[in-house]
Amino acid sequence: MDVLVLNADLGPLHRVSLRHAVRMLVRRVAEVHESHPDSQIGVWPVPTVVRLVSYVVTRWRHSRGPGWSRAGVLVRDGRRCVYCGGHASTIDHVMPRSRGGRNSWANTAAACGACNQRKGDRTPVEARMPLRFRPVAPTWAAMAL
Repeated sequence: MDVLVLNADLGPLHRVSLRHAVRMLVRRVAEVHESHPDSQIGVWPVPTVVRLVSYVVTRWRHSRGPGWSRAGVLVRDGRRCVYCGGHASTIDHVMPRSRGGRNSWANTAAACGACNQRKGDRTPVEARMPLRFRPVAPTWAAMAL
């Protein structure tokens, strides 16, 4: 279960694990903003959203989007396969790396193991596996929500 972290001005920052959110509450770095009704962890309600007590400067977020990562691709695509819509556990290069494809947001998408294996070292057109959506570079706000 992930918990959304808001800055002191209520702008979204990122998501953290429930365990990390509780540590933030214990250290009094954050306060519970929203929680599950009738659920508690010690003296705190189980948070779904926490708000930082003091403002954190995030100038770097306005310069460009997040850097590429395998975990980021899975989060961006909601762990859904770009080919069949099933649960994705791997990433696939739309243009295979052996043909000059790079690790970039526009060239990678989440894929299930079966579709990734089936597509292999081919383009989606060659494999007759159309993309359900076009991979794009995410914004910081899209990655936080």
